[in-house]
Amino acid sequence: MQAAFVVDDFGRQPYIQLMKKWKVGVVGYGFISGKGHIPAFAQREDVDVVAIADICPERLALAQAALPGVRAYASYQELLAQEADLDILDIATPPCDHAEIAVAALARGLHVLCEKPLATSTEEARQMLTAAEKAKRVLFPCHNYKHAPVVKVIQDAIDSGRLGEITSVTLQTFRNTHAKGVKEWRTDWRRDRRTSGGGIAMDHGSHTFYLTYAWLQALPISLTAKAVRLAPQWDTEDNLTVTLEFPGQKFAHAHLSWTAGMRKVIYTVQGTKGGIVVNDDEAEISVGFPNTGSHSGTADHTVEKFTIESDWMDASHTKWFNSMFDKFLKAITTNDFVNAEIRESYACVEVIEKCYRSSEEGARELKLACDFAR
Repeated sequence: MQAAFVVDDFGRQPYIQLMKKWKVGVVGYGFISGKGHIPAFAQREDVDVVAIADICPERLALAQAALPGVRAYASYQELLAQEADLDILDIATPPCDHAEIAVAALARGLHVLCEKPLATSTEEARQMLTAAEKAKRVLFPCHNYKHAPVVKVIQDAIDSGRLGEITSVTLQTFRNTHAKGVKEWRTDWRRDRRTSGGGIAMDHGSHTFYLTYAWLQALPISLTAKAVRLAPQWDTEDNLTVTLEFPGQKFAHAHLSWTAGMRKVIYTVQGTKGGIVVNDDEAEISVGFPNTGSHSGTADHTVEKFTIESDWMDASHTKWFNSMFDKFLKAITTNDFVNAEIRESYACVEVIEKCYRSSEEGARELKLACDFAR
């Protein structure tokens, strides 16, 4: 526990309140852990990273240098066996290991924060949610795009009702290459299906799909997808185009690319009263344009253009982390073990899995169950 001075709601004299100091173990010290999670933890007074595990000796040595006094282990099994007082395990490994590590940590009574995608198959994802339910511990995904400042503006505009009923969204994610791993361990692991579970659909799909759920306020009921591999030296796709159908004839259209020659996100949200266009940090909200075919607008038509710095170019997304982690802690304090976020994450895995199947079957339309997520 850590002491903090607090003034109560009635303005009385400050009093001392004991603040929980969460003891965290981290599995994986790659890019997202070393540049994202751990620097974000260092900004918090309520977190103490006490243990770390990595199978790469060079990365483990770098972790020890970055975190003086941290207890270091060559495997997650050693960490779980030796650390008796942990509260949280943060999983920042490649996706192929998420399920095994999470199930073991939950069985040990730890709350689990897990990088996306939750798992490489719905079977693994189901095992993870079932383990959380059984252990009565929180399993929570790193759905950090929800916490980008410009994305929060989109959500606020939708929630306010200014745009009317949202009928369609488009999401385009452009990259000039796959995200590179650290130089000490398999820099191109994201292009190896055995490790990554897939290509850009597996790597970026979760971000795209959970945003569609939030903006259309539902889970999809069917999809049609086409995955393309332009780089023949790899066994994973580098481009994905998918259309998701939602209840009430609502749709999301997404395109993800690792061969775009640029780094950019472009989102649109289309409603019955208005719409939003986002181009990285630039946003435009249009409300009240007449449904008459006129190009002139009306006196009631308004267009707001603004810039919200959201650090899209920073792949570590450190600045978004604490907002996400606060939601994780809220789930812990409210005993929300199999929470809405992790159910959405399960739905993302099913969508990714069905995207691959649809593409393999000639872009055939496939129904979605999202059974554990509804």
